[in-house]
Amino acid sequence: MNKHRTIGIDLAKSSFYLVTLSPQGKCEGRTKLTRAKLLNFMAQQPVCTVAMEACASSHYWAREIQNFDHRVQLLPAQHVKGYLHSQKNDYNDAQAIAEASQHGAIRPVPIKSIEHQDEQTFLQMRRHLSAERTRLINDVRGLLTEYGLVLKQGNGVLRKALPGILEDMRNDLTERMRTLLHRQYSRLVAVDEELAWYNDQLKHDTRQDAVCQRLQKIPGFGPIVSKAVKSWMGDGKQFVRGRDASAALGWVPKQFSTGGRNVLLGITKRGDPYVRGLVIHGARAAVRCAAGKDDPLHQWINRLVATRGVNKATVALANKLLRIAWLIISRGENYCVRPANAA
Repeated sequence: MNKHRTIGIDLAKSSFYLVTLSPQGKCEGRTKLTRAKLLNFMAQQPVCTVAMEACASSHYWAREIQNFDHRVQLLPAQHVKGYLHSQKNDYNDAQAIAEASQHGAIRPVPIKSIEHQDEQTFLQMRRHLSAERTRLINDVRGLLTEYGLVLKQGNGVLRKALPGILEDMRNDLTERMRTLLHRQYSRLVAVDEELAWYNDQLKHDTRQDAVCQRLQKIPGFGPIVSKAVKSWMGDGKQFVRGRDASAALGWVPKQFSTGGRNVLLGITKRGDPYVRGLVIHGARAAVRCAAGKDDPLHQWINRLVATRGVNKATVALANKLLRIAWLIISRGENYCVRPANAA
């Protein structure tokens, strides 16, 4: 049983709802505070456990509340919902958070440092910039198709062809359309330059990061994949084993078991879809290059491709690679390729 009181906080933009539970789980009070008064209130409380949902601004508040020697827990919102009683309101949400914390069955989310948040913000901005470039290219290609100008897919194709299209007076483009296309072309050049800066910065950061350098020795792990996996996993201490890390990213089978009959379905696809997609792409590249290699890992890949197909082999390899990444991050190990005679 928890020796201290537990305060559950339902976070919002400006108003916060708090419910305090005794060590025995009885409600001792409900409080509504504004944003400006929250830290002052927490500073006046005796040492206790403070629980919040892992959502927007939660890591900031967790760091600030920890300065008052309170024990802070961030709980996944989807798991807290099962503790909600009766109808949903702010006080009931706060009480569900406090009860979930006292129950102790939910694995808390590690509190991120400012540097860790900086890393994730960098990757998020780069991802949004890449998506913006893809949308812009598709928009311009679609518009050109309406005028009978069909281009192949790819950023390089559009970048090379668009200046010639703008200068070619034999097509049916009006002056107004040429002006619009020129502005879109200038925007595409600016986005490319901005994305190139992010890519250069990413390569520089991974060269300075010892963990990323070790991760890049794994097949299919380049600068982008290693940086994303490290940022997502943190120090890896929240996972007991590598399988827990792969389960958190959705690479374990779904279960629909009842009456002693076990039914396993496809993978759960839980966790961050962006990180999962990056590791899948890296695994697919490793599978494509596995033919002709005779070390134990690539022999295993080739057998799996022959018996289960490329797609299932790719997902299985991604699962294995993430477990290897957990060992490298959490235990500081190095990836070593076993020789062919070690199989």
